[in-house]
Amino acid sequence: MPLPPRWVRRLLIDPLFFVVVSIFLLVGDMLLIILIVVLPFAAHGSFRALRLLGFALIYLTLEVVGLAVLFGSWVASGFGWALDRPAFVSFHYRVLASMLGVLHWFARRYFVLRIDGAGPEVAGVDGQGPEHPLLVLSRHAGPGDSFLLVQELLVASCRPRIVLKYTLQLDPVVDVLFNRLPMAFIDPRAAGSQGSTAAIGDLARTMAPGDALLIFPEGGNVTPGRRTTSIKRLRESGRERAARRAEGIVNLLPPRPGGVQAALVANPDVEVVVVAHTGLDDLNSVADLWDAIPVDKTLKLRWVEIPGAEVPTDLPGLSDWLFDEWERIDGWVDAQRADGPSGAA
Repeated sequence: MPLPPRWVRRLLIDPLFFVVVSIFLLVGDMLLIILIVVLPFAAHGSFRALRLLGFALIYLTLEVVGLAVLFGSWVASGFGWALDRPAFVSFHYRVLASMLGVLHWFARRYFVLRIDGAGPEVAGVDGQGPEHPLLVLSRHAGPGDSFLLVQELLVASCRPRIVLKYTLQLDPVVDVLFNRLPMAFIDPRAAGSQGSTAAIGDLARTMAPGDALLIFPEGGNVTPGRRTTSIKRLRESGRERAARRAEGIVNLLPPRPGGVQAALVANPDVEVVVVAHTGLDDLNSVADLWDAIPVDKTLKLRWVEIPGAEVPTDLPGLSDWLFDEWERIDGWVDAQRADGPSGAA
């Protein structure tokens, strides 16, 4: 879908959104208070519509507050003159951490979501974050996993970077906040895989200790159709060995090495963190999510840190290395499921 130009979003859409949502929240203030106080602690009943409404009201409240804070920081920076200075970049990361923290708190209570094994062990001296830039490679499965991982990286004192789909800029706060941080928005249809790879390389090139670039080598959530299509494309491109290995991986899509290679070449100093997670894998559509509310699941995570020097940068070697890691994640997911349902505390 076409994205309005930035000046239209800043001068027309964002102010109009702020006014309309503010009026809506003022009118629905009492309902918001009831939902905040009662629903997160409701012990019985699904209350699907009310839970979604309550979370939507929380989200809209954060949008209004966030836009007000971001407007204030724009004024304080000299009407945008100093927004790229370290103090303002750090401030905007704190804004992101606060907003995701609030959303995370309410998501855990509205949807009975638990997280087990959260947070990489990468904190440096005095909690100042990792001593090297990080390249974080994660599987893609379930709704909102990218923002959950970004939140966990922020908790670990990292400054996350991520490549996002351009349509997310239709969200006013995401649009304003992420365009002030070292993030990249791309149109996959216009830019193709090369555009995404180039964006990853650009973000990795300027990373310093404490920065963490989050990449999903699969490119999307796993579904039977996507898995079949991915294996077919490997065969059509002449990568028969990779196709056979992909057929042995049941729970994930075959990893694509292009973006990972771009990051490793652009910044040889990175340390690599491989993230495995399971628990929300079966929620692949709006209908799945609706039927599951309250979700009542435990999202299990495993973080493994690997020295960057141990990761090959040539394409054939990197592809084999990624398949090795994805096979380990596939086995780990099977083992977690064998331990019992993800809803068990």
